Amino acid sequence: MALPLLPPWQDGSRQRPPHKKKTVSFSTMPNDRKINSTAACISFMLEGCELKKVRSNSRMYSRFFVLDADMRSVRWEPSKKDSEKAKIEIKSVKEVRVGKKTPVLRSNGLSDQFPDECAFSIIYGDNYESLDLVASSADVVSAWVMGLRYLVSYGKHTPEAPGTGHPSLRTSWISSVFDLADLEKSGRIPVSRAVQLIKALNPGMKTSTIELKFKELQKASERPGAEVACELFVEAYCELCTRPEIFFLLVQFSSNKEYLGLKDLLMFLEVEQGMEGVTEEKCLEIVSKYEPSKEGREKGYLAIDGFTRYLLSSDCSIFDPQHRRVCQDMAQPLSHYYISSAHSACLLEDNFWGRSDISGYISALGLGCRSIELVLWDGPEGEPVVYTSPSAASCVPFRAVVGLIDQHAFAASAYPLILCLVVRCSAPQQRLAAQCLRKTLGEKLYLEPPNPTASYLPSPEQLKGRILIKGKKLPPGCEDSEGEVSDEEEGWELARRLGQEDREAPEGGGPRRVRLSRELSELVSLCQAVPFQDFESSRRGQHYWEMCSFSEVEAGRFANECPAELVSYNKRFLSHVYPSPMRIDASNMNPQDFWKCGCQMVAMNYQTPGLMMDLNTGWFQQNGACGYVLRPAIMREEVSYFSANAKDSLPGVPAQLLHLKVISGQNLPKPKGSGAKGEVVEPYVCAEIHGIPADCAEHRTKTALQSGDNPVFDESLEFQINLPELAVLRFVVLDDDYIGDEFIAQYTIPFECLQPGYRHVPLQSLAGEPLPHATLFVHVAITDRRGGGKGHRRGLAGRRGRRVREYTSTKATGIKAIDEVFRTATQPLREATDLRENVQVRTPQRHRGALACTGRGWGWTTSGGEPRRAPSSRGMRVRSLVWSRELGQRGMFPAGGLLGALPGGAPDTGLCLQNALVSFKELCGLTPAANMKQCILTVAAWLLHSDSAPSVTLNLAERYPPMEAQGPIPDLLRKVLTAYETVSAILPGFGSLRGRRHWDHPPAQNGGP
Repeated sequence: MALPLLPPWQDGSRQRPPHKKKTVSFSTMPNDRKINSTAACISFMLEGCELKKVRSNSRMYSRFFVLDADMRSVRWEPSKKDSEKAKIEIKSVKEVRVGKKTPVLRSNGLSDQFPDECAFSIIYGDNYESLDLVASSADVVSAWVMGLRYLVSYGKHTPEAPGTGHPSLRTSWISSVFDLADLEKSGRIPVSRAVQLIKALNPGMKTSTIELKFKELQKASERPGAEVACELFVEAYCELCTRPEIFFLLVQFSSNKEYLGLKDLLMFLEVEQGMEGVTEEKCLEIVSKYEPSKEGREKGYLAIDGFTRYLLSSDCSIFDPQHRRVCQDMAQPLSHYYISSAHSACLLEDNFWGRSDISGYISALGLGCRSIELVLWDGPEGEPVVYTSPSAASCVPFRAVVGLIDQHAFAASAYPLILCLVVRCSAPQQRLAAQCLRKTLGEKLYLEPPNPTASYLPSPEQLKGRILIKGKKLPPGCEDSEGEVSDEEEGWELARRLGQEDREAPEGGGPRRVRLSRELSELVSLCQAVPFQDFESSRRGQHYWEMCSFSEVEAGRFANECPAELVSYNKRFLSHVYPSPMRIDASNMNPQDFWKCGCQMVAMNYQTPGLMMDLNTGWFQQNGACGYVLRPAIMREEVSYFSANAKDSLPGVPAQLLHLKVISGQNLPKPKGSGAKGEVVEPYVCAEIHGIPADCAEHRTKTALQSGDNPVFDESLEFQINLPELAVLRFVVLDDDYIGDEFIAQYTIPFECLQPGYRHVPLQSLAGEPLPHATLFVHVAITDRRGGGKGHRRGLAGRRGRRVREYTSTKATGIKAIDEVFRTATQPLREATDLRENVQVRTPQRHRGALACTGRGWGWTTSGGEPRRAPSSRGMRVRSLVWSRELGQRGMFPAGGLLGALPGGAPDTGLCLQNALVSFKELCGLTPAANMKQCILTVAAWLLHSDSAPSVTLNLAERYPPMEAQGPIPDLLRKVLTAYETVSAILPGFGSLRGRRHWDHPPAQNGGP
């Protein structure tokens, strides 16, 4: 895009008069200034603004910074230096960093004085000096960083003056769209047609917003009327449809003005989005699919509109596509899975006055529900019926329900469906129900008797396409056509709620007895309902095919008083938890309270929306929404201990950090019931983690005041996740200035399904229905991910400081003599901790045991540093790669070579590696959430952009390849290489050019540069 050349100010100085200073805002309010291109950023820099300059002594001084009219230098005033020294030449700039990413900005004296997003640093000169600055807002930072990065790239790649360029790729495309709409070829189109055209290109935008923009531009140009020209249409489109946060992201990765080339896009996908195996062919497919301009598709360019479309598409979803299909091991015993379960699915409303309708079953089965409750009652015409309320407006014939189940049982999932029969009808009608089940379901019914020699239930894979009946069975010695069984489960609770508790009540108390027909009893095989006695009795005498049902109150008591026993019980047996009969409004219990104890079947009222149903629906979206989710390994393994009420990290399960940046919202609707309000909402976002008690947390963003439908939050949140496999993340958008209802939208996603990088969150209504075009734009980064599932590549924007050491502490007992003895031990314990961890960090790898990489995986080395299974060194050739500016210019670093093959992270060998990695990343100016590829890219950029052309050798002849300087190099670069040496000493094979080295193969077989 052509940049306007602005002359020096009229008084000859380059400083803007104080009363005309401006700040920039990314707000979408019509009267605010809008940054939607690098040209706008440059114009803002040419005008100048006040920034705070931070010195090494942690003091801050307000200075007025401005870009020279020739765009070759950035100056600041006032300054004690000579005017020629109080400046930085653009050609000397090595890097522009956003956030507190230099030692000066990370110093303790400044860490709490300003937010991270308001700071940025300019790295310049051959000695890599830093000019550290603090702006009044993140918007000002974005304008300066965007403009500076463009000028640095512009000076390197484009020799011609910026005012002489041709129309940009985007401008040409918008003009061509206008020409197609200009049916009369008069150079003007009606405003109504222009409004519809922009709305078609940006479907979520309100018509009133577009009309207001045209009126505003026509008034500013003093050309009101019923028609608009092409120039005004282009201007309106750029202002309305440019999202500055996405444009800033594009410029950050673009090496060529205002679009992404194939290599730029590949780098963005690999480094930021965590995608692996990306090729230029894949990038070309993305460009062809999302770039709207024909010229861009032909040349392989992705401009801002195509980039925005891609980020909004399903190909860039926050939900991991791997989990959209069945991806978990389905060959485990049935008791090792959470099973999506429905309670009172036939009800459309509450439990007392709600109507019964067959559509409730269709809805539940369509959502992947795999356990449905059927309460059978005597029907008026001799046929059993299904309903749950004495005041139900209607009941559903049992025969109709079974026919529907036969049609829809496996429409959403092929895995077994469990029908939980609660029998409240007479024996004759039970026989009719059994005949109906056999005749209608036929071969789908699982009737095979349990295998007495087995110890666990069959797997979902073995039971595919089968329907299991859960219910009571007649005692083994009963040979009659019917007999008595106890009714201590939800049927008895239900009967009491219906006011029928006195009918057939046993004398002297105890469980109620009901008559059961043999025909119905014979349908029960693997899910035989039995009364629960206690955990010890179940351990000794319960068969694997027997299962117990617990009321919400009873299960909650076990979860609080003996959670470890409940977890152990659920390793082998199925447990079914049903809601309390006191929930007459059909409200839902929190399923996480019982999932954390391993309870497989937590029955939910699907007809009642809200937080609890959001958690259930979101949780079962993983694993292809098949209704089965494999429980965490710590809950399945025979030899393992897990307490659901743990308030800290779990032994053997490394904690992970979720760095979440909520950037902006798009097309947010008004809350329901807020008709008395105006059109503008004042939203904020709550991010909630639901899981074990140690993980449950909630953080909220600031309120976006008067922000319209597209608020900007730009706020970072952080969560520690101790059991990732059981954690759920929920976004809730609320109105801070509401009338009647504050709820705007929500979205719930399992932690294991999160994709890192820049993502859009598709918002949903309270009932879980998608809200058209309503999204949140976020950045996700996950650090310290080790085992327990798939590994994530890490993103750029996660924030985490250096890990604080954990020291042993003592608690006062109140007994003075004992307290005095232990108080004296506190300091020696701290010193011992420091000594141990310092030795771990500084001891060379060859002098201690540590993890080493072999062809069979990771294993411990001996104290001498050699692997226990030493690989053969035959065939290994001594090779080295000289990494210099000249080699980089000759194209020695293709996308699939060194930079494309470096590992996105490395296995963690403990706190020693963690501290070394954090130190290395900080020296590179990156966050701890960054991966090693980003660090290497940063170092490469320094080398390639250096005028002195230093070189670095990466020697592959060494078992742990080091990077060594060739000749004099700046002090900062030397520190970086020293930090890299520390990392490579701790982690064997880390410097491999082709990722993790398989040492029992020669390098030639693994591929070379």
